[in-house]
Amino acid sequence: MLDIIHQYWLLFLIGSYPNGPLGGIAATVLLSVIGIGLAFPLSVLLALAQLSPYKALRYPATAIRYLLRSIPLVMLIFGAYFIVPIILGRPVAGFTTMAVTLVIFQSVYLAEIVRAGIESLPKGQAEAAAALGMGYWTRTRKIILPQALTNMLPSMVGQFVTTIKDTSLGYVIGVNELTYAANQVNSAVITQPFTVFLVLSLAYFVICFALTQAARLLEAHLERRNSRTVTHVTLNAQNAPAAGHSS
Repeated sequence: MLDIIHQYWLLFLIGSYPNGPLGGIAATVLLSVIGIGLAFPLSVLLALAQLSPYKALRYPATAIRYLLRSIPLVMLIFGAYFIVPIILGRPVAGFTTMAVTLVIFQSVYLAEIVRAGIESLPKGQAEAAAALGMGYWTRTRKIILPQALTNMLPSMVGQFVTTIKDTSLGYVIGVNELTYAANQVNSAVITQPFTVFLVLSLAYFVICFALTQAARLLEAHLERRNSRTVTHVTLNAQNAPAAGHSS
């Protein structure tokens, strides 16, 4: 195994770049960042539409959620790969197809995280903002979203881990990501498929484990910060009557 890593580590890392397209771990991470980064604003809009008091927004958003969550990702990839070129009248690169598919697919799942984050907030937050005369969109933008997004950061990191694993499906349309690079190594080595795919599994494990640990540390940090905030508010509330009495 060490011989394979020593001989083909660059192919696992960046594929055939710069003599070919960027691949390997670099392409996997890039696809994941694009997928989560562009899906996030779409997910916020989709979550807000599902929670909207307006039926014209809520019903279509809910229908999109049920539709896309019921279709396997690999079917969306094949659909985009074969249908989009027909619609555009020209071929579309596999990397672009995979990136767009991940954005659409992950936006639906991120929307559930955003929606859960918003619904987990005390209803008094929105009621207090409404009592101050804030409209629905104003209180959502200034009061609800900032708190909800902070609370759901660990879940978003977890979804990023899922996205990294989902990129391996890009192999079926020839996207030069980590699994594709492993198949290239396997074709060169031929006689050691178990060792090659063991290296592939270890690469995914290291990446995903590191991100999972980062999510746990982030969650612990947010819990400590929230605990300090609650303690500070409680102490202030307890000291306020005493201060008023002494004056």
